[in-house]
Amino acid sequence: WYTEKHTPNAGLTLRVTQTLLTATSPYQEMTIVETPDYGRVMLLDGLVMLTERDEFVYHEMLAHPSLYAHPNPEKVLIIGGGDGGTLREVVKHSAVKKAVLVEIDKMVIAASKEFFPHVASGFNSSKAEVIVTDGIRYVQETEERFDVILIDSTDPVGPAEGLFHIDFYRACRNILKEDGILTTQSETPFIKHFADVIPRVIKDLNSLFPVSKLYLASIPTYPSGLWSFSMGSMKYNPTENFQQERYAGDALKLSYYNDQIHQGAFCLPTFVQKLIEK
Repeated sequence: WYTEKHTPNAGLTLRVTQTLLTATSPYQEMTIVETPDYGRVMLLDGLVMLTERDEFVYHEMLAHPSLYAHPNPEKVLIIGGGDGGTLREVVKHSAVKKAVLVEIDKMVIAASKEFFPHVASGFNSSKAEVIVTDGIRYVQETEERFDVILIDSTDPVGPAEGLFHIDFYRACRNILKEDGILTTQSETPFIKHFADVIPRVIKDLNSLFPVSKLYLASIPTYPSGLWSFSMGSMKYNPTENFQQERYAGDALKLSYYNDQIHQGAFCLPTFVQKLIEK
């Protein structure tokens, strides 16, 4: 059995039938296991990053709301996301001409290609460019400009800690085009030490972008099962500027995201509204 403790009193427990990989990089420890209910599971530093059963929720909801809020997202930058799931979703879009993925840990990329080929399928796209380097350094040094930036990070500890800092968001804004959109995963609103991240992220995005929004999705194997994403936009309101015609034309075969979910995800429960009003 594998147990991930979310608090001292609660967590997630999965029966493990086989351990497929244990490996260590300069940045983190990785374990990949087989489970009866959730298929293969990738753990980084003992925490669930993805499972075959529910990874589609996270990857679809990180990628598509921004890409269908922007009228012409030709160039997309993904920071993190070495498993390739977000990249897989991005390159599905007819409007996207180039998707740059910047991942600090090449071990994650290699393991996903070997053990999660469906998740890693985006690496095979002619639209994809993969750069193995520090994402913070990349956004500070690149001369490229992007329509959409997606921050596909782990929790705000270790190598991902700097990806939750206002200086990083500011550097990202500086490499967005004048109508660009930035979206980041921002933890769960249900568990206090995770929920404290949300008002801080929203406050930072409020200070940097004319439009900032929080939205939610249900991911069973993430802490509490309810997850948040935060969006900062230079121009477009995601609920008012949804690209219905392009969405209909793409006719993507998705498992979670659709046009109704796009609108509904931004309708927040009262306790979450109060959280971000802080």
